[in-house]
Amino acid sequence: MTVAKPAFVYVTYIHATPQRVWEALTDADLTGVYWGHHNISDWQPGSPWEHRRTDGSGIADGGGVVLEADPPHRLTMTFGEAGSPAGPDASAVTFRIEAHHDIVRLTVTHGNLSDEDLAEVSTGWPAVMANLKSLLETGRALPQAPWDMP
Repeated sequence: MTVAKPAFVYVTYIHATPQRVWEALTDADLTGVYWGHHNISDWQPGSPWEHRRTDGSGIADGGGVVLEADPPHRLTMTFGEAGSPAGPDASAVTFRIEAHHDIVRLTVTHGNLSDEDLAEVSTGWPAVMANLKSLLETGRALPQAPWDMP
């Protein structure tokens, strides 16, 4: 009998266009502003992606493989160690971008998580998405990194 691993789902609404949200998810410079890491890839299915530090060291603290890219509607990628393969046990995250008049509903679904990973992403994704929302709506990320909050 196969036991399903936990998933985390987060939904936010952003005053932006789907294209601008897509750009914020895939542009290395923008991810560096609100995520504290540059997300580096060509964002084509099968391509690797890396979550590189913004300190210029070139160190990737995470990454994976792009599984699906349908700009500006849907992006799915494995999420783990940099260079990790896209096997059946890989953790994966999907960003779904849906337009509604002048706003976007952004749904983040992160699945195939261990209990420890679920606890980490349950605080991590809301912090990252709050910073992304602030950047897109005000032109500035939050004044302090929300993930550093105790």
